[in-house]
Amino acid sequence: MERENVVKSVARALDIIGLVSASRTGLGVTEIAKQMDINKSSVFRTLATLEEYGYIDKNEETGRYRIGYAFLEVSSKLLDSLDVRSEAQSVLRELENETNEVVHLVVYDREEVVYIEKLDGHEALRMHSKVGKRAPVHCTSVGKAILAFLPEAEVHSILERKGLPVHTEHTITTKQAFLKELAAVKEKGYALDLEENERGIRCVAAPVFDHTGKVAAAVSISGPTIRMTDERLVPLQKRMIKAGKAISKRLGYRFE
Repeated sequence: MERENVVKSVARALDIIGLVSASRTGLGVTEIAKQMDINKSSVFRTLATLEEYGYIDKNEETGRYRIGYAFLEVSSKLLDSLDVRSEAQSVLRELENETNEVVHLVVYDREEVVYIEKLDGHEALRMHSKVGKRAPVHCTSVGKAILAFLPEAEVHSILERKGLPVHTEHTITTKQAFLKELAAVKEKGYALDLEENERGIRCVAAPVFDHTGKVAAAVSISGPTIRMTDERLVPLQKRMIKAGKAISKRLGYRFE
């Protein structure tokens, strides 16, 4: 965006929201002013406006500000407006009931994947994922499932900018090996994450296509290595392809 088109007061408010939302315990006016290098009166006026609309909440005892509940309403409306999420619900529930494992639905945004749905399954499993959180594309099964069906030039551009940072000792870190992996994903129709993003977690994912034939999302199942054995992954690969196709059909995609 051109700098002259930026409304300074709006930009300041968004910067403050970003700072406050990153703090688990909230921030005071002085802390915000110091971090943003602006005067406290400007910070206070902006906070007061955001508080009036419910986007910022002030703890009267501590004087610290936290993110407001209005964001829950906005994010809920955003999620509901995503057709892929609503159309995928029945398929996701089927997967959860059949496998008892964690089921994810993600979309691609700004060179990362964003979790728009998560079903926790019926088995104990702690994962970093949650709705609204972003994750890298190179070491997640959902990310690879999407990248494999993006234009080749776009994939190369993403790798140039983002690289292949190490998340675990299993992360693919060379461009040649990663591109070979994507070619296999495109051929087979599913992607694997074999402890590449989180130690002890294995995932299998499949792409979801919209009515134009473009990759729109990815769906996955995740579980601990003790349950997600090589033997179990074989039938799950076929099951995820079936789930991806089912959601794609609900979005209007027609397979040949």
